[in-house]
Amino acid sequence: MSVLDIEIGALNGGPANLAQYQGQALLIVNVASQCALAPQYAALEKLQQQYAGRGFTVLGVPCDQFMGQEPGTPEEIAAFCSATYGVTFPLTEKTHVYGATRHPLYTKLITAADADGDSGEILWNFEKFLIAPDGTVAARFAPRTEPDAPEVLAALEHVLPS
Repeated sequence: MSVLDIEIGALNGGPANLAQYQGQALLIVNVASQCALAPQYAALEKLQQQYAGRGFTVLGVPCDQFMGQEPGTPEEIAAFCSATYGVTFPLTEKTHVYGATRHPLYTKLITAADADGDSGEILWNFEKFLIAPDGTVAARFAPRTEPDAPEVLAALEHVLPS
């Protein structure tokens, strides 16, 4: 089963329909508005704008599991992301990324290893997973790795479909 076959809801209700990203590169990031790493939203939006025309999308996955740093309602999350960082990329429903209530999307994602060979549990907000156009996990990046870090951009350029 591909990551793109997994069902997850959209922030504004209904399905997020990950299958629509088949044939594209996708960067899945668990996000939190009140996290010290929230300024990464700006770099994520910049990636979205820079690469969208080349078959790429950022997908934000709000999560409140790390010290309650995403307490808002869907409307509050959307308003914060839009007003504070100009976010235009899609967001999913608020989701659990670790533990017994982990969403199936993250059950699949955590099997991927990062550049150091480490796989397993999500460490914190803003952990990043680069999904290749075929739905496989191409790379994993730690929360403190900036979205526009050279290693992220190199991996992204490598999997872009066009």
